Amino acid sequence: MEKESNSLPAIVCGPMVRRLTNDDLVIWLVTTLDSGLTLDLALYQSDEKRTKLAQYSVSTAKGDDQLTHHCIPIGQRAFVRLLHFRFAEPLLENTLVEYDLQCQSSGNKLAAIMPDLALNGAEKPQVLFKKKIDNLYHGSCRRPHFHSQDALSQIDIHLSREPILERPAMLMMAGDQIYADDVAGPLLVAIHQVINLLGLHSERLEGTLVENAEALYQHEHCYYQRIHLLPDEDANEKVEKWFFKGKKKPVFTSIHTDNHLITAAEVYAMYLLVWSPELWSFVDLDMHNVAPKFKEQYESEKVIIESFKQELPAVRRVFAHIPTYMIFDDHDVTDDWNLTRGWEQVVYGNAYSRRIIGNALLGYWLFQGLGNAPDAFSGLMPFANRCFSALEMQQQDDFITELLAFSNWDYVLPTEPKCVVLDTRTHRWRSEDGDNKPSGLMDWESLSRLQQELYDQENVMVISAAPIFGVKLIEAIQKIFTFFGKALMVDAENWMAHKGTAKVILETFLDKRTPDQITVLSGDVHYSFVYDVFLKGARDDQQARVIQVTCSGIKNAFPDKLIRFFDKLNQFLYGRWSLFNWFTKRRHLSIRPRKPSLHSGGTLANNAAISRVYFNADNNRVRVELYCHDETKVKFEKQT
Repeated sequence: MEKESNSLPAIVCGPMVRRLTNDDLVIWLVTTLDSGLTLDLALYQSDEKRTKLAQYSVSTAKGDDQLTHHCIPIGQRAFVRLLHFRFAEPLLENTLVEYDLQCQSSGNKLAAIMPDLALNGAEKPQVLFKKKIDNLYHGSCRRPHFHSQDALSQIDIHLSREPILERPAMLMMAGDQIYADDVAGPLLVAIHQVINLLGLHSERLEGTLVENAEALYQHEHCYYQRIHLLPDEDANEKVEKWFFKGKKKPVFTSIHTDNHLITAAEVYAMYLLVWSPELWSFVDLDMHNVAPKFKEQYESEKVIIESFKQELPAVRRVFAHIPTYMIFDDHDVTDDWNLTRGWEQVVYGNAYSRRIIGNALLGYWLFQGLGNAPDAFSGLMPFANRCFSALEMQQQDDFITELLAFSNWDYVLPTEPKCVVLDTRTHRWRSEDGDNKPSGLMDWESLSRLQQELYDQENVMVISAAPIFGVKLIEAIQKIFTFFGKALMVDAENWMAHKGTAKVILETFLDKRTPDQITVLSGDVHYSFVYDVFLKGARDDQQARVIQVTCSGIKNAFPDKLIRFFDKLNQFLYGRWSLFNWFTKRRHLSIRPRKPSLHSGGTLANNAAISRVYFNADNNRVRVELYCHDETKVKFEKQT
């Protein structure tokens, strides 16, 4: 039975450690009360004596100079909070940061609010600061109703077993942290119960058959039939007549749009439900108004969602103990987001579709982007403070306009090696050959900034949602479809799809001013692989110029038989000595795939997994392992 809202816990999502450098710490969470918090920090040199270095206790209510507190109401009983603490002195390497939060209204600390949050019997969560990255976790594509277990829970297992000094420096989530365009029916039912429970913001919807959020949630097409409520369907005549001017064009191109999120409240609630176990006890999946013809699908998905929510306590512990960084990819907003110039013109030219995209980006900003680099959003916060209130959001479209125009989603982390996180979605190099040709993943100006970050560095880590060096056969298939004007059909979103972007990024890697080694971490494609990329003619004993590490997905995978077929055919057509390589854009580079263990004869690993990337270990500059959802481990071995 659904619980009453007056029994809500003080914290319904988080705490998440979103940033930890030698200068600052960022903790993100969502509370149900707007009263202040006290943040307690104890810093220890992680040695056998556990020497205390400093102690801090600061209250958000006091406005301490060291603590910047952003509190953004997204409903009557939901407040997104960002605590940005600046250390008095730079942290030393391997400093252990122990933190606690106290809600002033109840006086309870984390041990009382969440007794299962800390690891191995500790009283408080502990996070290790590492400026020098010796190892990290990395992955993307976490689809809640995929039929595997959640690979994020594997991190929790390793954290509980390993010595603290062996912990990874960070968790890098490289896109598709949610699937806003592909939602299971039971999860959407839970989303709507959470919206009511927390009193999340409502909104009016213009240019569509439903006038407001409440009408949407009660509509006969609300579950499994939202294709009729999205602006690409003949049934939506009010939108169709004005929007397409008599000619039907696809807008929301995912094949899984049956439950596509539309309102901002739906986006907020999805994040709360896929990152935290806290609200699931208030949800009853048997209470729904799904049409009888979808009951069988609903019950099948319900089994997976019930299993998914059981792993959320482990996922919450992971977020509380490792600095976690994120960057968007398309499913965080919608499939094929900004893929072509024509797509952008159609979507942003209509108030309804623009609102849907804007709501997803609004959710990304609140739940992901803000924690990566809070100072980048300082100019936006005064406007946010005016727009958000507990009862409603003012000037929603104006705020969305600000987010759509925002130019600093990318960021750089002051680690060793330097970590450069790319925005490959909002600064696209639009094709001049036609509206339906793929845009480059980054425009010339963005690529120029990337070059400046790379020049004169010894070693750099680059985070790109899509692999810069992908499976050539699949890229060739995408190119064929693009030639016939069907780029949207095959998700032709690879770095080589646009000649301008491809030319600049490849010339960057060939430039003598770029680092001797660049490690690229990517996701997106729903399978995993590791490529060593050499300059053409390099000796076998030389180190690779680029190491492409792709891990996808955390809870997703490619159709197994199909990817095995593609893998074998790709090796046959584009092997190391194949003449076909001379006709590719990357012909001046030699690409040597590493062989994954447990995948005999293949180069692609098709497991729901999280990757662990080690630097400077065993005389191998980069070593990669996959921790699979079923607790198996896959190692990528260099070919001899």
